[in-house]
Amino acid sequence: MKTKMFALLALTGAMTAATATASETISVSGSTSVTEVMEVLAETYQKSNKNTFIEVQGTGSSAGVKAAKNGTSMLGMASRSLKDSEKEPALNETTIARDGIAIVVNGKNPVANLTKDQIAAIYRGEISNWSQVGGESKPVVVVTRDTASGTRGAFEDIMKLKRKVNGMSVSAISQRAQVANGNGVMKTIVANNPFAIGFISLGSVDASVKALSVDGVAPSVDTVKAGEYQVARPFLVLHKDANTSDEARKFLDWVVSAEGQQVVAENGYIAVN
Repeated sequence: MKTKMFALLALTGAMTAATATASETISVSGSTSVTEVMEVLAETYQKSNKNTFIEVQGTGSSAGVKAAKNGTSMLGMASRSLKDSEKEPALNETTIARDGIAIVVNGKNPVANLTKDQIAAIYRGEISNWSQVGGESKPVVVVTRDTASGTRGAFEDIMKLKRKVNGMSVSAISQRAQVANGNGVMKTIVANNPFAIGFISLGSVDASVKALSVDGVAPSVDTVKAGEYQVARPFLVLHKDANTSDEARKFLDWVVSAEGQQVVAENGYIAVN
């Protein structure tokens, strides 16, 4: 009896080991904005690829670029174009979607439209009261993202929120601005403060906040596609061939396929194919 039991345990262990060997983990890390759609893509892919597990972590765009370069993740995510200093011949860039950056306020705020110049002035601290842009006579509570955020990097580039200090390009966003770590935190701050303003991925906009028109154009998939809403950026996935498994490449190919791009579109982002 004991002999049969040991044999059964040994067989079970062998089967478990074989299953563990057959399954593969694909590590993906980087932009918290890209993370939201990447998690849905991963979940959808895993349903028809049972032996593949895709681990997605939102660590910020700068961290995603580094992870792809040094191989700590097979795939890195960035929600902005790469800086010249980040580019390498061996680093492959794949655009998996485009996304608008929505300028959001509390739902009780009567302001519905701002110009790009007004938004930039708010973030530089030059406009500090809502009455200066047609709102109530209340102080503007400026909320930004951390410096590693790809959304912030793209926002600064689009709004020309950079300045030169000792020959170096640095952020022109007011140091008095509150800093939010991720789209979710940004939304929570704005949703709970009637005088706050922030910026989040268009695909993250929900009923908790109000997205403003910019220069008279409302943010939407259609206006971004048409080039009318110009506060937009790419969603990139980065990898080095030397650090990427065949299964990871297969997953990335699926993401840019018609099936993967349908998932992108269904989640409020702009498909690239």
